[in-house]
Amino acid sequence: MSLDISTLYLVATLLAALLGGMLMYFGRKEGIPALDWWGYAYLLGATVVALWALASPALPDVAGLAINALGFVACGMVWNAARVFHGRAPNWPGLFVGPLAWIATIVSLPSDAIALRMTIGAGIVAIYAVLTAFELGSERRKSMQRRWPAMLVPLLHGGVLMLPILLADLLMTPEQSASGNIWMTIFAVELVLYAVGTVFVIFMLVSDRTVRAHKTAASLDPLTGLFNRRGFSEAAARMIEREANAGRPVSAMIFDIDYFKSVNDRFGHPAGDELLKLFATLVASSLRITDLSGRIGGEEFAALLPCTIEEAMIAAERVRESFENCGIVVDEEAIPTTVSIGVAGGPARTELEVLLAAADTALYQAKRGGRNRVIAATEEPLSLETCRRRLAAAASRGAAAERPSLMPSHPIGAGAIA
Repeated sequence: MSLDISTLYLVATLLAALLGGMLMYFGRKEGIPALDWWGYAYLLGATVVALWALASPALPDVAGLAINALGFVACGMVWNAARVFHGRAPNWPGLFVGPLAWIATIVSLPSDAIALRMTIGAGIVAIYAVLTAFELGSERRKSMQRRWPAMLVPLLHGGVLMLPILLADLLMTPEQSASGNIWMTIFAVELVLYAVGTVFVIFMLVSDRTVRAHKTAASLDPLTGLFNRRGFSEAAARMIEREANAGRPVSAMIFDIDYFKSVNDRFGHPAGDELLKLFATLVASSLRITDLSGRIGGEEFAALLPCTIEEAMIAAERVRESFENCGIVVDEEAIPTTVSIGVAGGPARTELEVLLAAADTALYQAKRGGRNRVIAATEEPLSLETCRRRLAAAASRGAAAERPSLMPSHPIGAGAIA
């Protein structure tokens, strides 16, 4: 079955234009600038393929040069789309380096150096493809196993977008027509398949980004920006496991803002919200970047530090002093800003629940002692696993102690014999 090359390129052009418009629509609707970049690249690529495949015989050499240059711009736009997708600024000079290099190549090389021209053009496409793959591959939040398909896609994008043009110019002789060249037929079919496959992968990337964003939002407190109870527990479990593997201790803190209810009653909930946000900022700025902090209740916050309890006491005192001296004034009346803090430390693999329970006991002592102070747990908490082992050992010892009392003082039958 023979395939008409003009029809294939017309289908590829219309499909690329349709997918480009769809990408732009979703980019505007979801507020994702990278989709706009990819959409414009598709539309420009569709225009280039249409002009080259359908109208190139009737165009002058200068117009053909401009069409090929626009194809390199499309490759640069794909690279910039990957940059924007990962939150980086577009590289505007780099967008036009490739087209300018192609124009300089055509102007400087003689017209009979077709092979060299095509080699340089393919090299420009390859550079843009490698840059795009590097941008997508530099996403450290994914494993390499999950990243490699996204890295492969831009390499194919650059090749499929430009190689039909380059190979056609290289392989076709003046006597050959586009419809009679098997290479052009193969690449036209590949272009159609690639256009659909690339958009599918793009939407997979966007879907993965959206899922991760929703997961992150579900772990954060919307008012303070710190972890909520769920997010704090999950992050703390990972930290405890990591520190346990290294044999290092961890310490937990519980913060309770003093007289917070009276602030809400006297100044209203907006003032209380501002107080909570201020305290969250002070906690985040007073602790190290490796420490975890979260809001686990109304005016209760918690923190987990990979350090000894002595170091945690110093950090807690730093938070207490910073909050006491922040000086908030509402309606020309100063709001008392004090916090009570309970601190507990434990050996490796001490569970978060155990640490928080011990820190909560210390917090209660701080409240009873007059508030606005830091109190450490008097006893080092044991992990739940250690408690289970000790209870099992105690039960075993108790059973062993009771076992002799169940035996008769004389062998069975001894008294009858006597």
